[in-house]
Amino acid sequence: MKILIAGGSGLIGRALTRELLRDNHKIVILSRDPAQALAISEDVQIAGWDGKTARGWSQLLEGTDAIVNLAGANIAGDSFFPTRWTNSRKQIIRQSRLDAGRAIVEAITIAKHKPGVLVQSSAIGFYGPLTDHTVDETGPTGDDFMARLCQEWEQSTEAVEMSGVRRVLARTGIVLSDHGGALGRMILPYKLYAGGPFGDGKQVMSWIHIADEVAAIKFLIESPQATGIYNLTAPNPVTNAEFGKTLSKVMHRPYYLPVPGFAMRMLFGEVATVVLDGQRVLPARLLRSGYEFKFPNIELALQQILAKRG
Repeated sequence: MKILIAGGSGLIGRALTRELLRDNHKIVILSRDPAQALAISEDVQIAGWDGKTARGWSQLLEGTDAIVNLAGANIAGDSFFPTRWTNSRKQIIRQSRLDAGRAIVEAITIAKHKPGVLVQSSAIGFYGPLTDHTVDETGPTGDDFMARLCQEWEQSTEAVEMSGVRRVLARTGIVLSDHGGALGRMILPYKLYAGGPFGDGKQVMSWIHIADEVAAIKFLIESPQATGIYNLTAPNPVTNAEFGKTLSKVMHRPYYLPVPGFAMRMLFGEVATVVLDGQRVLPARLLRSGYEFKFPNIELALQQILAKRG
């Protein structure tokens, strides 16, 4: 297949590209930084874009079988420590997603031969903070910044369905990878023998191993009946305390020093809610569709990832 990936130079995009190349698919990456995207592999076609329009790349849709839209500014920022969600930062996060979605709709609308499927990325932030209950894909939207962002994000490409394109909404949890992302920030205290829970440790983490994230996206592309919302999370979410204790066990480090929630909110502001507000989200539709997780539990996932990190 010929697959176009918008935002292919990010954590998920890089891993997805490498996996699809191993399966001999032809990959086109849309990137605002072509040089960075080219570093992924010499076997991909790179197209620069402004992230806002179909200008200069829409012709690449001819003969394309699938689009994966991962484009959007990093929620936590690009530095090691999370970037505070100022009003201007929120606008960048929001606009980067809406502009990319509208550009993809524009390109599909004018294409003579339209792709068969669009996988539109989203996040489990759609459901808002959850305390004592579990949700699957039928759960209602929340009412905080992340929930409203995800709702608009998903709606940004809704119009492609009018063109006959199958659309999948992939609501992703916390992605664990040996190539950065959230885990890179989480393991540092344990390396320094200062690991412990964030806040009270009771908040639930709905996570997914990068290998399952990539395999699930492939599965949804290749499943003609797959349409609508799919939660991309492992079937066994854990509390922050359970995660920390497992991480300390795998790393052979102590687990004892909590990071107070109020301190995190003072340091990082509203973005701290990403780790302090829990969500118990299950991948009900993915499981019913027959997808089998490679890493269904947290200990197995962390062992594999940390073994690769060395």
